[in-house]
Amino acid sequence: MKCPVCHYQDTKVVDSRVATDGSSIRRRRECLKCGFRFSTYEEIEILDLTVIKRDGSKEVYDKDKLVRGLKKALEKRPITEEKFKQLVNSVERDIQALRKNEITSNQIGQIVMKYLRKVDQVAYIRFASVYQSFKDLQTFQKELDKLTAGKKKAKK
Repeated sequence: MKCPVCHYQDTKVVDSRVATDGSSIRRRRECLKCGFRFSTYEEIEILDLTVIKRDGSKEVYDKDKLVRGLKKALEKRPITEEKFKQLVNSVERDIQALRKNEITSNQIGQIVMKYLRKVDQVAYIRFASVYQSFKDLQTFQKELDKLTAGKKKAKK
């Protein structure tokens, strides 16, 4: 790891701890030349995963694309950065649990919707309306009805 101050190539790890999100490791490092201390984070990365899109085309899995979609759905919603990271980690953990080299965009969408429904119902509806390409108001209303019916069952 290169020092961010003097750009010296050698640093040593002074301390390692599990980060607050539970899915990454925070490492305190010290430059062996100038003594500057800084933190780095190590997290799981999904490698060698291909996403099969609706049109049949394939592309390499891109975490940034997942993050952008979730941020769009959660825009102006009361969610902490910590909760957002947990959401992303939960989605990626479910993707990894499938133990496949290829996954459809539909499968990813279903996993995202499962977690968004629990985290923020407005964001869930936003995501579902784009993901499921709601054609009209009736389709939108059906999804709202499912959401409110689930809420009524949970209260009983």
